[in-house]
Amino acid sequence: MSDQDADPSLDVPTGVAMPYNIDWIFPRLRNPSKFWYVVSQFVVSAVGIFSKVVLMFLNKPRVYNRERLIQLITKRPKGIPLVTVSNHYSCFDDPGLWGCLPLGIVCNTYKIRWSMAAHDICFTNKLHSLFFMFGKCIPVVRGIGVYQDAINLCIEKAALGHWIHVFPEGKVNMDKEELRLKWGVGRIIYESPKIPIILPMWHEGMDDLLPNVEPYVIQRGKQVTLNVGQPLDLNDFILDLKKRQVPEPTARKLITDKIQEAFRDLRAETEKLHRERN
Repeated sequence: MSDQDADPSLDVPTGVAMPYNIDWIFPRLRNPSKFWYVVSQFVVSAVGIFSKVVLMFLNKPRVYNRERLIQLITKRPKGIPLVTVSNHYSCFDDPGLWGCLPLGIVCNTYKIRWSMAAHDICFTNKLHSLFFMFGKCIPVVRGIGVYQDAINLCIEKAALGHWIHVFPEGKVNMDKEELRLKWGVGRIIYESPKIPIILPMWHEGMDDLLPNVEPYVIQRGKQVTLNVGQPLDLNDFILDLKKRQVPEPTARKLITDKIQEAFRDLRAETEKLHRERN
């Protein structure tokens, strides 16, 4: 079976529309200048404050194991990357969920996550591209597979020990079905020079806060539940894959399958917690 046949990241026709040329963005994200950091700090702070107000003050969040997430962001061993993974139910999941974090994280461009964002939604013109670029979003082209600049750049950021957030469902899952996860996250983890800390999360209620229907207006007073799971201990598993020289396409699938299994348990637990609030 060819990689094209097997990889769920490649199951979209190859004739992908490019509404705007994003090639100029990657060099700036790869080697940010001092000016980039100054502007990014401004954008990240503005978005972080907005997210905190919307999530924490206008709505009713409950975050389980919040300190676990904070500790791994701020106090993990130096040089070790953090890869957080979660379901994707609303366009406001990122940055909205990070409103639960202290201002020292959510308003700090050196500490906040890198995240992939759809090229055909967030990077459609120069102004939007600048905003999302300075917000530490990496344009991902859905439908061209795992060997693209967005995944490569995530691996490079992992090599620097940064925090990367991934929505492995690959899209806003409006029907909330169990989707086969995209294998890009498996490639990021497998090809990182240092094995990342892998932290699964699940949330409920973000699609009530920002419904996936027009007019796409942020709501007030909605219950949001975020459940931070246990880090996945895949170090020995990944080291064994590398020792046996398992081909990368196979390895990334096996790693992604581990995340999918963790999602099933975490989803059931979080849905129960969210129902109990009602």
